[in-house]
Amino acid sequence: MTMNRWPARPHVGTSFYKAHGLGNDYLVFREGSGWCATPDAIRAVCDRHRGIGSDGVVVLLANQDDDLLRLRMFNPDGSEFERSGNGLRILASYLAREGLVGVEPFAVEVGGALVEMTVHGVQGSTYDVSADMGRCYVGPEAVGLNQSALDEHGGFAGPDGAPLHVVPVSVGNPHLVALVPEATEALLESIGPFLSSHAALSEGANVQLATPCGPGHVRALIWERGVGRTSASGTSACAVAIAAVAEGLMEAGDVNVEMPGGSLVVSVTSEYDTVLRGPVEEILSGQLATEWVSRLAPPTGN
Repeated sequence: MTMNRWPARPHVGTSFYKAHGLGNDYLVFREGSGWCATPDAIRAVCDRHRGIGSDGVVVLLANQDDDLLRLRMFNPDGSEFERSGNGLRILASYLAREGLVGVEPFAVEVGGALVEMTVHGVQGSTYDVSADMGRCYVGPEAVGLNQSALDEHGGFAGPDGAPLHVVPVSVGNPHLVALVPEATEALLESIGPFLSSHAALSEGANVQLATPCGPGHVRALIWERGVGRTSASGTSACAVAIAAVAEGLMEAGDVNVEMPGGSLVVSVTSEYDTVLRGPVEEILSGQLATEWVSRLAPPTGN
């Protein structure tokens, strides 16, 4: 779902960096004069056949007087969104690769909030990166649910009318975690798009099907707002771990969230302070061709 509360789209350069976190890939561009990140241009860049291909774009904005690292994030459908755990960690790997950060924690500003990250080390082209997602929140108010659009019991029902056990979670962006006996691809295809654009949500949500499968271990499938099915997601992993702790299915502490692309470790306190950690693998860096850039949508606004 496209949001309209963002400032004018930035202009960015033509050099890019690409990496993935468990198959969830992002492109990093720096603010520049090559092209404008309009919705049409973002869609073209993220296209997996006619563009570079990615699950989203991270734009590192030009430094201001305070030298704080600021960034903006865009979905492959062209919409802007608050934050991505994997997108943040991919940005951290880029900063480490360029020698802009070391092993000490550093902060970035995204979606109006500060996030502290640490690059713990690198082996070959794989970086070990954590992101402190801060205090997260649980409940209808956390994601701005319109209670009048829910069922008569104040809950969610699936497309077939069957009740769903859904836990709303904010990780700086909205999530609906559906706790199910078994997370299957067929169920995700049914519930994911239905919940992601539910009438009770003003700006949509990311959706997870989650199945606890032992102490400190949850399996999850993910349907991201503005993306669709993804192999992994950092903020989704956080939401799943938080929901499991909130519902008393897991003890506070480290929760291993297993997704199709692999596992991330989410540390959750009883107050829902949350840290995400896992690998980021560099794929490539390159330059958009001048003629290809010239065919991108002209900078005509948001």
